[in-house]
Amino acid sequence: MTHRGPFGKQRPPGAAPIKGRGAGGWTPGRFERRETVLEDDGWDVLRDDDPDVQPTPLKTHVVEERARSIISTNTSPDIGFSQSVNPYRGCEHGCVYCFARPSHAYLDLSPGLDFETRLFAKSNAAERLRLELGKPGYVCTPIALGINTDGYQPIERECRITRACLEVCAEVGQPVSIVTKSALVLRDLDLLGPMAARGLVTVHLSITTLDNRLSARMEPRAAAPHARLKTLAALADAGVPTGVLVAPVIPMLTDRDLEAILEAARGAGAQAAGYVLLRLPHELKDIWRDWLAQHYPDRATHIASLIRQMRGGRDYDSTYGRRMRGEGPFADLIAARFARARRTLGYPGLSPLRTDLFVAPRAPSPQGELF
Repeated sequence: MTHRGPFGKQRPPGAAPIKGRGAGGWTPGRFERRETVLEDDGWDVLRDDDPDVQPTPLKTHVVEERARSIISTNTSPDIGFSQSVNPYRGCEHGCVYCFARPSHAYLDLSPGLDFETRLFAKSNAAERLRLELGKPGYVCTPIALGINTDGYQPIERECRITRACLEVCAEVGQPVSIVTKSALVLRDLDLLGPMAARGLVTVHLSITTLDNRLSARMEPRAAAPHARLKTLAALADAGVPTGVLVAPVIPMLTDRDLEAILEAARGAGAQAAGYVLLRLPHELKDIWRDWLAQHYPDRATHIASLIRQMRGGRDYDSTYGRRMRGEGPFADLIAARFARARRTLGYPGLSPLRTDLFVAPRAPSPQGELF
């Protein structure tokens, strides 16, 4: 059984991975009513896994979207921020483990390959941000920029939406926290440096593994691990408070690198550290299983078993307090290892971002700035 892709294209089970892409196919969203099934009619139609077939490169399609609102709020007790801004829907980094993949199902698109090839750019994000920051009832708290999908994914080079949002925040004194897997964040040092001097920004680099080959398979269009460490060092040298997020931690695949990542990041100037256990909500569990079967069939069953042991016997437990860390002996071991390494390496932590410098932007006036 296979599922539809753009223009009806399908991929049969067991087809070779698409170079430069994370997901192996167009996993259907949970709201879809129809599903395409591939049947062999015996006419020897060429298959994607036929060595004589030269597959067509899978291109990225970007659609402009006019957002009606841009600041999202949450009251989750296990998340360190209460509001966020996401300049894009979908992410070209193609990280196979991304917890945001199921959000594409709301657009009637596949959380699989559509999530990393059918992208939406919120072209009016900076305009909406200025308006919402200027509302009379707005209370200034730090904004997490680019959380559901990476604000510095490759299309940001041309779209520059994240930079436009940063410019608004710098202008009005709005504090911002950034998490990224991209070295592109260094492009905006001219904004980040002065904001950091005023206590208005922190940047965390998400590092999953130090193994370049594993990284290329799991997160094919994100910066390589060594590039992320260099980015940390460059940010720290520029005076930007930095941290490292070891995410996700995957048992028997990336957990062995936990201490090494923390040590390398500390050496690069990171002041804070955190970690998140692999999360597999909704369709993501199927995408993850397919990827494991393709790339690590020898340990797929063992990894799946350990994940269920840390999730109360299920693929995922969304309960606050457990969804980020898991439970059980293996989860406790990871927590203990992380705590000991962070303590040994002397991570000092980051100071709270300042909110007292915020000055609400003025609404546009036909009289300009006369009054």
